[in-house]
Amino acid sequence: MNLGQVLIVMPAMNEAEVIPATIAEVQRVIPGANILVIDDGSDDETSALARDAGVEVLRLPFNLGVGAAMRLGFQYAANHGYPVMVQLDSDGQHDPADVPRLVEGLGEADVVIGARFAGVGEYRARGPRMWAMRVLSQLLSRVVRTKLTDTTSGFKAHGPRAIDVFKVDFPAEYLGDTVEALVIGHRAGLTFAQCPVAMRERAGGTPSQNGLRSAVYLVRAMLAMLLALLRVRVK
Repeated sequence: MNLGQVLIVMPAMNEAEVIPATIAEVQRVIPGANILVIDDGSDDETSALARDAGVEVLRLPFNLGVGAAMRLGFQYAANHGYPVMVQLDSDGQHDPADVPRLVEGLGEADVVIGARFAGVGEYRARGPRMWAMRVLSQLLSRVVRTKLTDTTSGFKAHGPRAIDVFKVDFPAEYLGDTVEALVIGHRAGLTFAQCPVAMRERAGGTPSQNGLRSAVYLVRAMLAMLLALLRVRVK
């Protein structure tokens, strides 16, 4: 596929320290890339710096979470006729050089997940967070009937059928953009695949995970999984 038909959506909150470099790398690695930054209520210069880098910016009035930002991204992609949308972190952890491989995988699936735990790279999760990721991946693999090793990855490519589904039905709750989205997509008839990718260290800024959050990750992830299954079942 012509990468000029691909919209790269970068959700961002208070990423002023790193977003200029991230955008510059995407533009260098994927010349002519269509980039949309969705500022999720930042109180720093994230929006201004992204605009200075020459990309489109949409700004949410306050922090609504990655799910809400991505729903806006799906709506933008649909309204502007993009057949493919790629979610890419704004903190530099995702390598834009992997984007063509994710997009290529859309020939076999509606959603292609950039998997951190598929034999490529040295990224490791530890403790409760690691256990939660493993259990979630095992359970969700059964739900979607496809072996997935990284169901909480935020690096994904979506084809036209996925855009049509998620522009109106994409969850905004904690972990909804990963866990519940897979369940919703499966029930809507979408197919899934994964592509091994290497996760990099953050280029800067403040990570969303710390010791306390990691300690409660397991319980919250399991609740998110249960709620996703129950919510989709009663619709």
